[in-house]
Amino acid sequence: MDFIINLLVSAGVLLVLAYLMPQVHVKSFLTALWVALLIGLLNATVGLVLRFIGNLFTLFLLSFIIKLIVTAVVIKIADKLTRNFEVKGFWPALIIAIALAIASTLVDRARADDEYAGEALQPAKTEELYEWA
Repeated sequence: MDFIINLLVSAGVLLVLAYLMPQVHVKSFLTALWVALLIGLLNATVGLVLRFIGNLFTLFLLSFIIKLIVTAVVIKIADKLTRNFEVKGFWPALIIAIALAIASTLVDRARADDEYAGEALQPAKTEELYEWA
């Protein structure tokens, strides 16, 4: 379920950025969904290798910046692999990478808050109540 939510949010972010930025073109929501899936798959495979190599050079000090740059490269690869998706230039790809990272972080935090709230609302077990006595 988490994967589907992240995929839908990423597709929505791609559509919003395509509307706001003239350098980005997405034909439809289905194309945005496909590109979001492709970016996720490429990040899990090619991106993992590129991040590892980049982090070796920076001694893991700039791992977040390396991750953003690798995601922008992955977005450009997805641009070349998908017919109905176009990103003109590296800077728009980097802006998309930053927006996707922010959206993913917000979704993860909202999901973590929901899990924490669900645990807090459950009644305490009687064994836990008597441990303090």
